[in-house]
Amino acid sequence: MDSINIKKLAEALKLSTSTISRAFRDNSDISSATKERILAKAKELNYQPNHYASNLREQKSKTIAVIVPELANNYFSQAIHGIERIARENGYHILIYVTDDDYKKEVNFIQHLHNGRADGIIMSVSGEANDHNYLNNFGAKRLPLVFFDRIYEDIETPRVITNDYNSSYLATEHLIEQGCNRVAYMVVNKSLSIGKTRMQGYIDALTKHEIAFDENLIVDCSNSYEENSVIVKRALLELKPDGVFASVERLAFATYYACYDLGIKIPDDVKVISFSSLEIAPLLNPSLTTITQPAAEIGEEAAKLLFQILDNDADKNQSNELILESKIIARNSTSNGVK
Repeated sequence: MDSINIKKLAEALKLSTSTISRAFRDNSDISSATKERILAKAKELNYQPNHYASNLREQKSKTIAVIVPELANNYFSQAIHGIERIARENGYHILIYVTDDDYKKEVNFIQHLHNGRADGIIMSVSGEANDHNYLNNFGAKRLPLVFFDRIYEDIETPRVITNDYNSSYLATEHLIEQGCNRVAYMVVNKSLSIGKTRMQGYIDALTKHEIAFDENLIVDCSNSYEENSVIVKRALLELKPDGVFASVERLAFATYYACYDLGIKIPDDVKVISFSSLEIAPLLNPSLTTITQPAAEIGEEAAKLLFQILDNDADKNQSNELILESKIIARNSTSNGVK
């Protein structure tokens, strides 16, 4: 039998080639009965659609780019897993780009992706202290873009975030209710949107409980584990906090290591709470109290927002915002005695 192509299949079914093509893409304007008839005839004639050629004709890569500041953080790994699941369901692959919190890398990645390598971008941003207008320089040709977690507030595009202010407020209040009145807030970059929002929740909780805000207890850390070891040890020795609120996961680790080296006992000498999606948090010694973000769900929802634009030609500059809830899981690191 001669090889069958889409034109011969269309002739056999007395349909147009465009109808056949739309049916194989599961287009909603083709009825179920017509799709079933096309699939049955294709199977009978052993026709295999060339999706790659179709993608080229449509100028689609069937690929989504995911840009994140780091991979070591369990939160981003889970978010990427959520994005990949939704992408796979839609017949897409993902490409992962890691900026290492380097704004220049972010800009280079975005420019590179506008050469047709991806159909859309999901990003947690790196350069909030910089000029973000480079994203608007693409004009109408800018790829569909969805922010998650870290965002640029001055760029209009869909975003998925968590209730960072309320979570930080409740986390600080949790430490206060456990007897802490010198709570150190450890932050990597307080100029970031999440850094500012989380710090405000911390400050407002202190105010509610009539605890004076001490700027010295805001401990500026870095992305370097070596530098953080020095910074955190100095803070514990000089500031003598009775509670530590780590705004990101790596700072909880730095605090645990520093306390171990200095002979400071958690939770007897200092209580620790952290934003973290770490699955082994219950296994740490002592188990870590966490503000746990729904990381996989955040990734899923970000991907769904992107596909609303890709599949339905929705406005890619819409500024709709989805806010998901985090939850505090109390464990031994903030208890009044290890159980």
